[in-house]
Amino acid sequence: MKRILAMAAAVAAMIMTSTVSSMAANLVAHIDIATQTMTVTDGGRILHRWPVSTARNGYYTPRGSYKPTRMHKMWYSRKYDMTPMPYSVFFRGGYAIHGTTQVKRLGRPASHGCVRLATGNARAFYELVRMRGAQNTRIVLTN
Repeated sequence: MKRILAMAAAVAAMIMTSTVSSMAANLVAHIDIATQTMTVTDGGRILHRWPVSTARNGYYTPRGSYKPTRMHKMWYSRKYDMTPMPYSVFFRGGYAIHGTTQVKRLGRPASHGCVRLATGNARAFYELVRMRGAQNTRIVLTN
């Protein structure tokens, strides 16, 4: 009887682990540059939809599909006069999704190439990525 219970517990643990793993692999942040919005989905279910700012004229926001490469609760841009970048999720070199205080500019191109969010939204996204893990997150940027 003990052996049967142990086997049942092992099977249940395997099922729970595979379910959690498959759920974790489906966190996607889709940035639509044409509409200046970011939609965060979990297994296809929309969790958040926020206005963003991407590159203004003369600058570029990369398109494509990426995994987060590094994260910083607070980062200061060495390239742009030590500008604060709260809740930064970097996805390609110096490009990141991060918070901004310039919320009046959200919804239209305004950045040097990063994806700017209201700081509270950047924090929510940062925490989701931190909980799920960078390996289980995709960042997709399209026109």
